[in-house]
Amino acid sequence: MGTSLYSRISQGKRLTVRDALSLFESDDLFALGKLADAVAVKKNGKKAYFIRNHHINPTNICINRCRFCAFSRSKGQEGAFALTIRDIMHRLRTAGTGTGISEVHIVGGLHPDWPFEHYLKILSTIKNRFPKLHIKAFTAVEIDYLAKIGGLDLYSTLVSLRAAGLDSMPGGGAEIFSPEIRNRLCPEKITGDRWLEVMETAHRAGIRTNATMLYGHIEDYRHRVDHLMRLRRLQDRTGGFQAFIPLAYHPRNTEMKGGYTSGIDDLKTIAISRLVLDNFDHIKAYWIMLGEKISQLALRFGADDIDGTIIEEKITRSAGGLTGGQMTVDQLVHLIKMAGRTPVERDSYYRKLMVYK
Repeated sequence: MGTSLYSRISQGKRLTVRDALSLFESDDLFALGKLADAVAVKKNGKKAYFIRNHHINPTNICINRCRFCAFSRSKGQEGAFALTIRDIMHRLRTAGTGTGISEVHIVGGLHPDWPFEHYLKILSTIKNRFPKLHIKAFTAVEIDYLAKIGGLDLYSTLVSLRAAGLDSMPGGGAEIFSPEIRNRLCPEKITGDRWLEVMETAHRAGIRTNATMLYGHIEDYRHRVDHLMRLRRLQDRTGGFQAFIPLAYHPRNTEMKGGYTSGIDDLKTIAISRLVLDNFDHIKAYWIMLGEKISQLALRFGADDIDGTIIEEKITRSAGGLTGGQMTVDQLVHLIKMAGRTPVERDSYYRKLMVYK
């Protein structure tokens, strides 16, 4: 890393494409981490956030067949499942009693038989039974699909979902925006431009969202930088993204195979994301993909959020996730404290619920 670039970052100047590529090509991991940590502390102090949340995947039956995905199944295929609304409510009753969850995170496959009204019913049933539970649901890919099966434009689709109980959206489905990579990775999925259009429309409809990037497969550094820059430009226009989550590719049981990402690449990607995305308030170290120890280190490399209790996540586990399926609040608090950070339990909008001294 050149001294001039180091100086520009220290002065808070916005990074260019060339700057970001230089950071990815740099071997000075500790200097990179120090810079990213300083930016994170300036934004959020020495706080590290977590949430009591529950992941529910209503179905793995999907009309798409993304090469990197080990989760999806065709209808009638071995291992295919589709939860009823009663199943979903049972899971929420069980989880709510045990952990006091404040957020449910719902993403799944594009089921060929479920009508738009079914998704509205899922939301309204949850909201009626648990009015204080925040519903974060449906990726941009799912929203695009719901608009098609509902015969509505994007804005009307999102307004209908919000009226039924949708509070915010996760950031999944972004993968890598570059067409040359996306066409090899997930040719049946919506384009990167369409993903950005869905998110911009959600922000216009008053729905806050997250953003993601799947890295460590067939892309290279320039594709990652392009992805980050497109997100930064949209955030400049809307301010609707809450957090950015780099997602480490998991190869097991996928068509692409390959290897797991390295800890060095994980930390580098977290740090550069923090430095490039100067208009994002939060960078998340998603422990279920990174593992507990790398996520803990990431809290000193620019991340300020470690996600939450999670409970029952199936997508990463299908692709060979090496962590357990959930963590307790005590485990999260201990992990954060051992990283030298102050654990802060938050709600879905990053409002503080409890600070653990």
